[in-house]
Amino acid sequence: MVRLTRVQQQARTRAAVLAAAREEFAEHGFVPAKVDRIAERAELTRGAVYSNFPSKRALYLAVLIDLVGKAAEDEPQAVVSPSSRVDALGVFARVWLERLPLVGDSAPGGRLQLRSLDGVFEDEHRPAVLAHLARVEALLLAIALERGAPFRRVRLAELVLTMLDGAGHRAETTPGFGDPFDVAHACRHLAEIDLPDTWAPPHLPYVAPAQACSDAWTIPDGLVDQISGDQVDLTNGLLVVLGANRLGAAEEAVRSAKPGEQVVLAVVTSDPDETGRLVRLRVTDAVGCLRKVFAPDVWQHVRLVLDDDAAVASSIGVTDPGDETESAVSVRGGMIVARSHGRGAGHAAGARRREATS
Repeated sequence: MVRLTRVQQQARTRAAVLAAAREEFAEHGFVPAKVDRIAERAELTRGAVYSNFPSKRALYLAVLIDLVGKAAEDEPQAVVSPSSRVDALGVFARVWLERLPLVGDSAPGGRLQLRSLDGVFEDEHRPAVLAHLARVEALLLAIALERGAPFRRVRLAELVLTMLDGAGHRAETTPGFGDPFDVAHACRHLAEIDLPDTWAPPHLPYVAPAQACSDAWTIPDGLVDQISGDQVDLTNGLLVVLGANRLGAAEEAVRSAKPGEQVVLAVVTSDPDETGRLVRLRVTDAVGCLRKVFAPDVWQHVRLVLDDDAAVASSIGVTDPGDETESAVSVRGGMIVARSHGRGAGHAAGARRREATS
């Protein structure tokens, strides 16, 4: 008889809970689902479920993350990006719309396939996080559409994502209504709309300058870029740590950097079990769709790290990392050469770096 190690047993228990939970949520939906039934399905105790997932909400998010991850593994990644914005948006829309449930699917199963969060969050905090995550999703799509050109495409990306989210909501409330091919066709033609898109946040001129320094630091290792899947090298570039409620500031950092310079966005939260999983779900889902359409090099210098254990935040001196964190450093040759904290930190550190290298 083969004895399992403790780590192997924990992994097996976790996998059993996830499989049972997916069945329960697909059959009943999030609200009516019962942890006791999940434990029974997995042939485990209620305590075993909660020892792996502290709440039903955390478990539901974990199921969605697992679903999205498996979907990404099963589909080939893009090698060559579409040659035009029109084609790119058409392909992206078709990829996104693959999640729509079929007419004969059960309502709970369809919601699971849609990655629906309806009824999952009832507090005032999570909608704000979702709004910031939507800005990150739009930024990633916009960068791919811009392809290094000096034209901002964030408003176009927001418009496309709004249409697709609307199609998802419609499929959730009235399954079978409308034609997904019409939606994809409409998204293609959104690229032809003349949509003025300037970048001039009114608060940036008033952001305090970053402070020059020459600080040695211990660079965290083993960090994985959620966009490319590659290891992240932090010896040079701009590193910005953003809390879940400050993710909307990601574009400030990206736009402040010199062309070709690396910008690492590290996301931190004070609630890794729920808010952290929510961030991981939305990031993984968005990147999974984007990478089926665009080759990873379209994001050029942008890297995205999920700092679940706040190792990155702590390494640059953030003493109490949480959802409101906004801190940035400029790194050159493995040394921190500028620091900024508070609103506009990414912009300030990027501007300081640009001045120092110009």
